[in-house]
Amino acid sequence: MIDLMRNSMRKALALAFLGGLILTGVVACGSDTTTDTATETMTGNSMDHGEHEMAQANFEGLSEGWNAIAPAGNTVCSDGSAYQFFVKQGDPARVMFYLEGGGACWEGGNCDPDIQPSYQVNLVNTDPSRAHGILALDQVSNPLADYTMVYAPYCSGDVHLGDTEKHYEMPAFDQHAAHALHIRHRGMVNANAALDWLYEHVQGPAQVFVTGSSAGSIPSPFYAVKIAEQYPQADIVQLGDASGGYRGFANFSPYDVWAVDRVVSDLDYIASIPADEFSFHHLYLGAQQENPNIRFASYDNAEDNVQKQFLALGGTPTESLQPLLMQNLQEISAAIPDFRFYVAGGPMHTILLRPDVYTYEVDGTRFVDWLAGLLQGAPIPNVMCEECSEPPAGQVSE
Repeated sequence: MIDLMRNSMRKALALAFLGGLILTGVVACGSDTTTDTATETMTGNSMDHGEHEMAQANFEGLSEGWNAIAPAGNTVCSDGSAYQFFVKQGDPARVMFYLEGGGACWEGGNCDPDIQPSYQVNLVNTDPSRAHGILALDQVSNPLADYTMVYAPYCSGDVHLGDTEKHYEMPAFDQHAAHALHIRHRGMVNANAALDWLYEHVQGPAQVFVTGSSAGSIPSPFYAVKIAEQYPQADIVQLGDASGGYRGFANFSPYDVWAVDRVVSDLDYIASIPADEFSFHHLYLGAQQENPNIRFASYDNAEDNVQKQFLALGGTPTESLQPLLMQNLQEISAAIPDFRFYVAGGPMHTILLRPDVYTYEVDGTRFVDWLAGLLQGAPIPNVMCEECSEPPAGQVSE
């Protein structure tokens, strides 16, 4: 048992850098929840999506830039600390719902906050105003700069899909005493609080872009379906950022650990999959069967080191991510003919909150142009690296 724990500790420690990789540019929470300026109800539509009701938003009480919202109810981070989400007012006809990344945990060895766990425990270091990439609002080539944005932080260790609490046992390890852990896997509750705010304050948007990075990428197809139910006339566009290589885990089940089966039970396709066969890419298949009008897409690096590390931590090690990634993309593409993917080379993890959004280019296609085309509904290609072990031109992040 001690040897197993020692191996688990080594893997967890190897992921200590994860927060910086997944939450690039998101540091030191400093948003002020108190505002003393108000914005009148906004109306308008800067997009041509055919006939739909005029978009309206009530932004009263919000300041310019990012606003931290402390929701009521049962929201909570894994360690029992308070949850909050962030809102930036913009064009009410165009909305982005972003699910933050930050790892995951499913046992004492990677959930224990005392030993550099493999997930973001609380929101101490979350502040979207300090992020880059698509949150760089002054970037002239940012196709999302004018969108109303709802940013759902992540601190539950359950890829935003948990609805349970767990007691894990942590055995003694070196100088670390044995003890019990109480982890609150309430990611679904937290994400729904942010969505409730959106539904109450924005009516009739022409488009909702549903996206997320890493752990936030995984549930984005599911939340796209839920948002489409609320806004049936809207153009719903989904993009998963850096989760395409996961294809099952040998030593844990998201059903058993986080109660994911209960959370996504509305998707008939998912409800039919046994716990030992469920894989995260099935969320695309289930979401498409539930609502074929959603436009689905993904981004990955072919040798994403963080995905490989989590596969190893979950008992499914692989030297190369690319075979698993290609198997998933082929299965999703066969089921969803309009599904679009962008695969860059190299080991980088996530792109959306990195400066690389504006510089990455694969096979003559810049990612920012591909993203803009996705949002506009323009014909865009599937992009696949040729030298997939090497990063593409335009990498600026390390």
